[in-house]
Amino acid sequence: MAQQMSSLTPGGSGAPVVLPPDPSPFAQFVRSQSFAGLLLFLAAALAFVLANSPLSGAYEALRHLHLGVTLGGRGLDLSLEHWVNDGLMAVFFLLVGLEIKRELLIGELANPRRAALAVAGALGGMAVPALLYAALNGSGPGLHGWGIPMATDIAFSLGILALLGSRVPVGLKVFLTALAIVDDLGAVIVIALFYTSELNFTAMLGAALTWGALLLLGRRGVRRLGVYAALGVVLWLFVLGSGLHATIAGVLLALAVPLRRAAPLAVSLSGAAVPDADNERLGIHLQRAEAALERAQSPLHRLEHALHPYVTYAILPLFAFMNAGVAVGGATLGTVTLGVVAGLVLGKPLGVLGGAWLAVRAGLAALPEGVNWSLLAGAGMLAGIGFTVSLFVANLAFTDATLLTEAKLGVLIGTLCSAALGVAWLLLRTRRAP
Repeated sequence: MAQQMSSLTPGGSGAPVVLPPDPSPFAQFVRSQSFAGLLLFLAAALAFVLANSPLSGAYEALRHLHLGVTLGGRGLDLSLEHWVNDGLMAVFFLLVGLEIKRELLIGELANPRRAALAVAGALGGMAVPALLYAALNGSGPGLHGWGIPMATDIAFSLGILALLGSRVPVGLKVFLTALAIVDDLGAVIVIALFYTSELNFTAMLGAALTWGALLLLGRRGVRRLGVYAALGVVLWLFVLGSGLHATIAGVLLALAVPLRRAAPLAVSLSGAAVPDADNERLGIHLQRAEAALERAQSPLHRLEHALHPYVTYAILPLFAFMNAGVAVGGATLGTVTLGVVAGLVLGKPLGVLGGAWLAVRAGLAALPEGVNWSLLAGAGMLAGIGFTVSLFVANLAFTDATLLTEAKLGVLIGTLCSAALGVAWLLLRTRRAP
């Protein structure tokens, strides 16, 4: 097809239009969810190997290397690990917030019946793992980690699902995406309500005023992303000093970025709009079309598209590298580890299936086209891939090094088991599919 297209001439002129070649299979793979999941896995594996090798001292020194920033006589001095967890992860949660807002307004979650299925599955997939974890940890010191097995990692779970290709119906991929987005919203609420330190009300007031200014700009339809970025940094500094976790600033900023387009898209590349021209003139028209497409996009879409590659290929792998380095020498599989593994491997599929079944039974939702309960069970298993957000909550839940190691070990074991079980189950259930 590309060869046929490359021989076309604009308006019947003799000059051929040279179109770019189709991307190579490797280039397509690099841009896919599968590559994003693989990159995340490789970063985590590298951290784990380093933490359990003779280079463990150098790895720990890197994580705790302090970097300071001074502005106007005041500054921040944080370790590299904290810059990633408190700073770069705020950008990750900004992207999560943009995805949540888009899905609620114009995406899958805007359809009541589709939203009901995803919301019910996500609620069940958060409640059952938390209850299983709490049952195994009783009233001991590990109870505070009940939020760890509630999360689903979007990049990792969708990357694993993408490996199955066309064997899996599109409806199942859409359901898992919507489920993971609702799950992230639940994780944000849990972090804000249950994993905060003592509150500084002066800083909270500053954050509230800054957020109010951002909301006003969004209501007025301000489209310059630089304005939102500048005020977003101010908001992050206030939230960082308020006692709320700094990543909440990312979600608050996302809610302020407008989704409305500036003007309808009106571009024509046929008839009188594009006269007979050579390649140079055609290039000018294509540039104009590209500029028109850019103007037609909402600030939310532009920001989401701009952030996605940086979050996927830089921030999440960096986070995995900084947090997945668990030294297993002398580590024990305590109740915290068992609780996290049970929550992710057993609680997630049971909760997702149970919540979805109740929603369908009540007439609030219906299964997507081509999806049956067996396939939904496979999606529930893949939802047990907690990884990024689970490790993030573990850092917030425990200051005790032993409990934190147990929790991270549980996240790694639970994630690997959920991925393996989910892939095996879906391969088994789809092996006769055409």
